[in-house]
Formats: sequence, structure tokens, C-alpha cells
Amino acid sequence: MGYKYITKVNGPVIVASGTADFSMHDIVLVGNLKLLGEVINLNGQDAIIQVYEDTSGLKIGEEVEGTDAPLSLTLAPGIIGNVFDGIQRPLPVLRKLEGDFISRGLSIESINTEKKWTYTPIAKIGDKITKGCFIGEVKETESIINKIMYSNDKEVEVVEVVKEGEYTVNDTIAKVKDKEGNIENITMVQKWPVRLQRGYKERIVSSEPLITGQRIIDSIFPIAKGGTAAIPGGFGTGKTVLQHQLAKWSDADIIVYIGCGERGNEMTEVLEDFPKLLDPRTNRPLMERTVLIANTSNMPVAAREASIYTGITIAEYYRDMGYNVAVMADSTSRWAEALREISARLEEMPAEEGFPSYLPSRLSEFYGRAGMVKNYNNTTGSITIIGAVSPQGGDFSEPVTQNTKRFIHVFWALDRDLAYQRHYPAVNWMISYSEYAQRLEDWYIDNVSVDFYDYRKRIVELLGEENSLIEISKVVGKDVLQDNKKLVLRACQSIRSGFLMQNSMDEIDTYIPLEKQYRMMQTIIMLYDNSSKLIDKGIPLSEINELGYFDEYSKLKFSIKNDEIYKFDEIDEKYKNGLKRLEDEYRYHI
Repeated sequence: MGYKYITKVNGPVIVASGTADFSMHDIVLVGNLKLLGEVINLNGQDAIIQVYEDTSGLKIGEEVEGTDAPLSLTLAPGIIGNVFDGIQRPLPVLRKLEGDFISRGLSIESINTEKKWTYTPIAKIGDKITKGCFIGEVKETESIINKIMYSNDKEVEVVEVVKEGEYTVNDTIAKVKDKEGNIENITMVQKWPVRLQRGYKERIVSSEPLITGQRIIDSIFPIAKGGTAAIPGGFGTGKTVLQHQLAKWSDADIIVYIGCGERGNEMTEVLEDFPKLLDPRTNRPLMERTVLIANTSNMPVAAREASIYTGITIAEYYRDMGYNVAVMADSTSRWAEALREISARLEEMPAEEGFPSYLPSRLSEFYGRAGMVKNYNNTTGSITIIGAVSPQGGDFSEPVTQNTKRFIHVFWALDRDLAYQRHYPAVNWMISYSEYAQRLEDWYIDNVSVDFYDYRKRIVELLGEENSLIEISKVVGKDVLQDNKKLVLRACQSIRSGFLMQNSMDEIDTYIPLEKQYRMMQTIIMLYDNSSKLIDKGIPLSEINELGYFDEYSKLKFSIKNDEIYKFDEIDEKYKNGLKRLEDEYRYHI
């Protein structure tokens, strides 16, 4: 503890000098208003501090008080369903206290310390426990059981446990004794530094997909649980809507949604929509398994930089209980811009486009905290990170996009031209990729169908061939193409409109189960193969088109409900019989 004194103010960055002993990443209280700040550089007796609140009005000579502690989160029951800012201040509570505008220097508990939770003990007197062992549990929401864990590294013996009942997070729920005989009181609360990754016993190679209900993701560019993905795209290409869809429909146990530097109206949409949504698995409110972190573009830039770490630390806390957590970061570009602004005020040597030279390492640290792991308590949990990237002008060669590609394994590239054509999600299938596709093949074979990946491969090949034919037709004209080539174009048109396009606003099409995705792929490939055989026998494509099957296919996603998969048998039979009749009629006329 001690004091330094402000000698320089430069936006969110201040310099404090004096003999007080500060440490790197210590939290400090700045000025008469006690603004929250973090030490980010030390130079002799000078401490460089980034302040998480507006610094207007600060004066030279005001005191800066040290706390001898890094920026840490309060981890306890009460996080799920809550809305925090970038440094874990609960926004609903702040609004009740302050109204629509938050006063500076306001100190408030992150978690409600007065609410009583129904606690059920797990550990018994005499049990030997170590880091990560479950002591008890609390039903945090109807969807989530919060497992209270022992958080220290040493082995201890449980000497006292409370009986099942109502307790606050700060009440003592157990007492443990170490080998030296020291007694430690255990509460439901853990404190954890946001910039320090939480440990685990072993990292596991994930072979299970994160099911999202979005066809182009699940079937074409899948992501594994514990995987990393980026959604780059220019303004208006649908990044936020796609992340909303993933947050609503993915089969993760818990969603941590980080609104990092986004416009206030977009976060307002999230805050208004999510409490109204029902979780399709439990038919309970979606907020019962969701944490929202709102740090909009008009909030202090330093808090924006911290919000990413706040979100991933909360995700690790629930991963350690054995949950599969999905983190939606929207957007990492705004976070990188916060790094750039702070770096410029520190007068650091800029790298490409003014971003700091340590941008790649920061991105690596963030995405490196994803993964599927075996926890200390022998449960298995995962963190899947899906980060939106907002390159200016949709230029994927800019530093944030290029450096992000180094550390992620799925790239869902949003295309402005597709968005202008009202093709959503506007994922460009020619430049997007998934490095998990091969690893997940066995899972799809075991859980959906043995030929799921065969149909996926056929569709990818057809789309690639279509791209080549489009380039050729620009030179020689579409009319000179042979019918078998025109058939590729016609089939791919149906694939694009009937399979790749998905209407997030439609009651049926907003979420498609894997079985229906499989049957949709099977139907279009069957239709293409049977039509191709007719063309090989000399039947013109124009007569096949007159049957209207390719047009009808585009509407199947709406006309066949998710619980009416059996109707695909009728559709397939109809298409086969119709094509057979056409073949018979053609043979008869000849």
C-alpha cells in the first residue's frame, strides 16, 4: 500500500510518480474520485497507469493509491444471467443506483452478497481434497448447477462442513486443515486475476462438433467443441447476427457474450432479445445459461481492453466445473483498436497500421485459452472461442484479420457481395475453411450417417466446379456451355438458395437439426445425379428444368418442419419417379 502522485494525464493513460512500491498489473485508485486503474508499465519511480474510467477533471498532484492486487474477478454463484461491464461491474445494479449514466469512481460488489442460495454439501468431514475438488453445489439457475470448488494448490483435510441450507456467498460453508494444522475457512467465492489463465490437468484433442443449427457451419465448415473460429466481415455483412444465432442455438452449456466496443444499439438488441428467448433444450429462458459483458464504443477504452479477459476468465471458471462454454467476442477488432490507442499514448513504436508490435502475442494468448481439457476434478470441460473481426472496408489483408488467422482453425469469411444479394449468412464458401472437418468425420459417421461426409464432399466439389464455370462463362458466355455443365450451375443455384442460405427470422429455418441437414444434402445430390444420367442419355436440361424440382428444392427448408424429416422420403420418391417418367417419355418419342 502507499501513494504516488499524478504527474501527467494523457487520455486514459496517466503517469504517477513517488516512492510508493507499485507492481505490474496492480489495481490502483486514481485521484480524488478513486478512479479504477491498472499499472501497465514501471520506469524507476514512475508508474504508467491505464484508467478504466473517464479521466476528465484529473489534476496534477492528486494521489494514486495502490491496492497490492491485480485486476481480479469475483467468481461465485450469481454470475449466470447477469450483465456486466468490462471490469465486472453489474450494469443492472448500477442503473438502479445511478440511472442511465454511471458516476465515476463508483465501487460496487460484482456479485450480490446478500442473496441466499440453497447450498448442498458434497465433501464430508475427513475427506482429503486438492485444487478443483468439489465442496458443494448451488442451483444457480434452473439450467446450471454451480459446483463450489476448492481453489488452493495444497492438499487439505475437511474438518467441518455446514448442513444443507440457505447461505450467502460470503458465509463459511466448510473448514479445512493443512498438514501444518492451519485452519482455512471456505466460502463460495473465488478471486482470480483476469490476465492469468486458470490451470487444468490435461488438454484433450476434441472430436465432437459444436452443433449450431446453421447449415453452412455444421455441414460445410464445422467447429469442434473447444475450438477457435473467426468471423471476419465488413460493415453490414451480418457478423453480429451470425454471432447472435450461434449464441442462441449452439449446444454449449453456457454462453459468454462479450460486446467489446460495439455500437450501443447492437448491445441494446442483445440485452432486449436474450431475456425473451427460450433455450430449445430446456424450454427455459436463454439467460439462465448466458453471461453478457457489455462494453460499448462510448465506454472507456481501457475497460474495453480488459473486457476480453473478463469474459474468458468467467468461461474458464465454468469450464472447471465440467461445462462446455462458448465465448462470443464481438468484436476483436475493437479490442485491437483499444490496444492501439493505449500503445500510442504510451508512445510505443508502432507496427503495421499503427497497431502495437505485441498484437500477435495478445491474440495468441486470448485464443490459446480455448480448448477441451480434463480438469483437476477429473471432469471434462471446454471453451470454444468465436471472435468477430471487423476489417475496415472488408480488407482481409489488414493486421487483425491476418494475425487472427494464425491462431484460429475455422475461418467463416463474410462476403459483402453475398450480403448485398441478401444471401445470409453471407459466408463465402470459396475462401472459408475448417481445419476440424477431417477430425470430426468419425463423429458425424457415428451420430448422423455413414455417408454424411460423402454428401458434404460432393457439395463442396460442386460449388468449386461452379466457381470455375462462372469464370469460363464470363469469357465465352453461358449459352455455349454443354448441358452437363449447365446442370452444375443449376444444381449449385439450388444448393446456394436452398441449403447455404438460412433465414434467422423464420420460425422453422432459424435452427436446423443435423438429421434434416443430412437429408437436404442427400436430396439435392440425388436430384443432381439422376438428372445427370438423363443428360448423358440425351435428354435436354430444359426439359428437366420444366419439372420444377430444382425450384421446389429451394423451398423445402420452409415447407418441411424440423420434426417432419420423414417427408423427405416422399420428396425423394417424387423426384425419382418424375425423372423416370421423363426418361420413359423421351425414349417413347424417340
